[in-house]
Amino acid sequence: MLYPKKVKHRKWHKGRSRGRKIDTRGTELAFGEFGLKAMEAKWITARQIEAARRAIIRYLKKGGRLWVRIFPDKPVTTKGAEVPMGGGKGSVDHYVFPVKPGRVIFEISGIGEDMAREAFERAGHKFGIKTKFVKHES
Repeated sequence: MLYPKKVKHRKWHKGRSRGRKIDTRGTELAFGEFGLKAMEAKWITARQIEAARRAIIRYLKKGGRLWVRIFPDKPVTTKGAEVPMGGGKGSVDHYVFPVKPGRVIFEISGIGEDMAREAFERAGHKFGIKTKFVKHES
């Protein structure tokens, strides 16, 4: 699974999804011919990214090249089960990437459009958000 090797701050504030409603960065295809774009805002966990990546790789077998355009670097903390109130913030449990609408999550090249569309459809089921298949404008 993906997680940062080294972080400046071990625990982060949760943050709020305010301000711009759509993403301004990472909205265009940069590497591949086809992409999977998020249409909703949500925290995508490292486990979900890995599950989607595996689903794509399994479907493609050996063809094509895949790029993962997001990296989970935001730590999420949890306290143990049945722990009373107080006692400070819990320990880091997992890492997430906060996705906004318009962000490209995956890119593929070297395969046909119908095959890429099916691979991304399988990957999209892993996220729990609406996703969209996009093609490179040429």
